[in-house]
Amino acid sequence: MSSPPERTKECQAAVRGRLKAHHQPSRRAKGRLAGVIKMLEEGRDCEDIVMQMAAVGKALDRAGFGLVAGSLKECLASGESQDLDSGKLEKLFLSLA
Repeated sequence: MSSPPERTKECQAAVRGRLKAHHQPSRRAKGRLAGVIKMLEEGRDCEDIVMQMAAVGKALDRAGFGLVAGSLKECLASGESQDLDSGKLEKLFLSLA
């Protein structure tokens, strides 16, 4: 069963809004990654580099889970839950794990 086009548009608009909300955390992670690259180029201590790499990874994981969870919440609120593909959703979550 497909949902009315207006619901799809509402869900897509909500997802776009959610994407914009995740620009800042992604940019912070980008800045941290640039710092890691600089540390590598400078030959900094391995332990410090690995700690920063882990911080970048965690920041991206949090942003990814927040994006998926927020988008799912918005689509459920807009009444699009009947169109959700559970297999696709599971694969998306597992790709972040």
